[in-house]
Amino acid sequence: MYSKIQNASTIGKRRLAVIFCCYLAVLLSWPANVDANQELFGKLQAKLIKDGLSKKRVQALYQNPKVIFEIRGVTLFFMHNEATLNYDQFKKKSNISKARKYMQRYKAELAMAEKRFQVGPEVITAIMLVETRLGKYVGKRSIINTLSTLATLSDPVARDYLWKHIPESRRFSKQQFNKKAVKKSKWAYRELKAFLKYTAGQKMDPVKIKGSHAGAMGLSQFMPTNILIFAKDGNKDGRLDLFTHADAIMSIASYLEHYGWKPGLPKEKAGKVVYHYNHSKYYVNTVLDIVRILELK
Repeated sequence: MYSKIQNASTIGKRRLAVIFCCYLAVLLSWPANVDANQELFGKLQAKLIKDGLSKKRVQALYQNPKVIFEIRGVTLFFMHNEATLNYDQFKKKSNISKARKYMQRYKAELAMAEKRFQVGPEVITAIMLVETRLGKYVGKRSIINTLSTLATLSDPVARDYLWKHIPESRRFSKQQFNKKAVKKSKWAYRELKAFLKYTAGQKMDPVKIKGSHAGAMGLSQFMPTNILIFAKDGNKDGRLDLFTHADAIMSIASYLEHYGWKPGLPKEKAGKVVYHYNHSKYYVNTVLDIVRILELK
């Protein structure tokens, strides 16, 4: 009896040791403390303040323990391959049925968007279906963490830190990585500034907002710079909240109208408009196929 208890105790200790080691590995890999944030986000904070953002707000934001260097999400961003996504799933009967029900449920909101921007309910619904499954999946990544991490990659220290955490089997060459990282950092910095401006204007807590691994947010998956330009108040409540269907619907219509969507647009020209929303031929073809199906009464 004693030996069995002793063996059970030994096994238990081993399990605890394994769990502790895994936990320690995570802690070592993820800089979720203020000192690490200051080291990795220090130059970024200085740049934001220099560009006119409130010093008090910036410092408070990056001292928040929930604001971290997003290794996992940003690594996925660099390994993402649009061509591997299964777009055919959105044309299944079950999803088309959901899209038709969505059009009925938000008939009034879609009609208002069409009246204002001349963009039909079918294309708005098709985009909403492909982007977020009609608002069901908006992403679980922290927008502030994603954009802040990408924005730091102009700094060699931050770049090297991320490079070490990319699985060797999924890496490109170091030269390719550096080139892409620097380019993405410039883009991400613009998006980060827009995100902070948007959240400040709408009195939102930037730390609480979740989105895609690329930084897109809301039911319509807009990037922050596009929110500042194209977001519209669809429900007339005085706020721009893309997590509400009325605002997301009106904002998609605003976006498509800006890039040339018109009733009866030929397929080739319609494709060019949708391409602005997502630079993928697979995406464009899927959206237009769904539009054609939804137009069949």
